[in-house]
Amino acid sequence: MKQNIMVAGAGSWGTALAAVLADNGHQVKIWTRRQEQASEINHSHTNEAYLPGFSLPSSIQASTDIRVCAEGTQYILLVVPTKAIRDTMKRLKPFIQKHHILIHASKGIEPGTSKRISEMMDEELNDEQGRATVVLSGPSHAEEVCEKQPTTITASSHVIDAASEVQELLMNQHFRVYTNEDLIGVEMGGALKNVIALGIGLTDGLGYGDNAKAALMTRGLAEIARLGIKLGANPLTFTGLSGLGDLIVTCTSKHSRNWRAGYKLGTGKELDAVLEEMNMVVEGVRTTKAVHELSKQLDVEMPITEALFHVLFEGKDPKEAANQLMGRVKKHEVENVSLLLGHEFHEKWQECSE
Repeated sequence: MKQNIMVAGAGSWGTALAAVLADNGHQVKIWTRRQEQASEINHSHTNEAYLPGFSLPSSIQASTDIRVCAEGTQYILLVVPTKAIRDTMKRLKPFIQKHHILIHASKGIEPGTSKRISEMMDEELNDEQGRATVVLSGPSHAEEVCEKQPTTITASSHVIDAASEVQELLMNQHFRVYTNEDLIGVEMGGALKNVIALGIGLTDGLGYGDNAKAALMTRGLAEIARLGIKLGANPLTFTGLSGLGDLIVTCTSKHSRNWRAGYKLGTGKELDAVLEEMNMVVEGVRTTKAVHELSKQLDVEMPITEALFHVLFEGKDPKEAANQLMGRVKKHEVENVSLLLGHEFHEKWQECSE
């Protein structure tokens, strides 16, 4: 059934999701802060600053008027940087109705509060009605989605019916959506993989090979799961699309801005210069700071994240940080995995194996 949907944010991922929704026959309105971008989308059906070379469905409308975009919609999809979530929610709050299902497809954690994005949204909305928030996450570069390359993601919510509705909105022959009730695990996997991708890019910039990349990804996944489980996530979520799947694509793809930023750092460039060159938000930088704070609060061991924090924010030499990681005290991998995942994982694994 045709639905009216607002997409808040006209970056690469927000535009790509708008295109999927429009291709599925829905009426989509994109909210952007810049009039020139809105005019380009409406008249040229392109978004060259973020998705150069791609044509957008002509049915997509864009506006800088948030009321116009929200009016008459059933769903509101936020696809803005983590640092813009609170401001966007403040702007949207007067127009959010009881019937709205809120969705977000952003990936990050807020420094200072350690809040996940859905928690930030709930806090700003201050909604006593227990509204369902749905998060979209998984291995999904915007460029490949616009090329109609096969892509698979997860729609997660504590209210599974809401996740199923969003699944129905987005599913087509190119874009497959699974549902998952583990909102914490899906959000943490999507946010923390950016930290590891920065680290992978950095080691690539230092000239390290595939062995180092494989090791960093594997141990990075252990860190992601260790913190997520401490917060109440299901261990199995981190073996799925929003965990391992997103980690693989973000650490290995030419489209990954977090990998590219890490690579530039590894070649000796300063962080401020790298961020200026990127001309897009690199969520992994801000998330590294937030996760470092959170790991200390919860007493969770995250050596890769800690090493990257020292490089990004304390000026530590990247090669020295890598050498210190390799020189850490001896560990037993299987024992660590057992401690990390615990009996609950093994019981579920045995159930799946029967």
